[in-house]
Amino acid sequence: MDLVYVGKIVNTHGIKGELRIKSNIEYKERVFKPGNTLYIGNKYYQEVIDTYRVHKDYDMVRFKGYDNINQVLNYLQKDVYIAREELELNDEEYILDDLIGLDVYKDGNRLGKISEIVYNGSNILLSIAGEKNFYIPNNPNFIKKVDLKNKQVLVDNTEGLML
Repeated sequence: MDLVYVGKIVNTHGIKGELRIKSNIEYKERVFKPGNTLYIGNKYYQEVIDTYRVHKDYDMVRFKGYDNINQVLNYLQKDVYIAREELELNDEEYILDDLIGLDVYKDGNRLGKISEIVYNGSNILLSIAGEKNFYIPNNPNFIKKVDLKNKQVLVDNTEGLML
């Protein structure tokens, strides 16, 4: 099974077993649907979402069968995953983590390879490792095309980004 990283359980909320998840994943409306299964920690404990809501910058979930804070304390600080097929991505959709390792091209010239995704406050940056290391904002002004089949990203307007 292909699991996708969703975020981290950072705390509980209240006494009824609700968990606070810090997540930057796209397609949250697909991830946090009641009835979806999430996988918790490195042992991938399977839990089904009972309720979901947003509170401040957190995704709040309660799992089926849990109604007490003491039942969920062992999930604190654990990573959360979802099965990729639950996201029901079409051929044009992707998750940012899918971009890691793809080659970056501008006007037919290879600039480097995406080495990591950086969440910088309100911006998401793609870290490019090449002859010069630099960042490109994940923004349609810079990212012109993502071609997962050929493992490449076509960019433009990168003047001034490479120092």
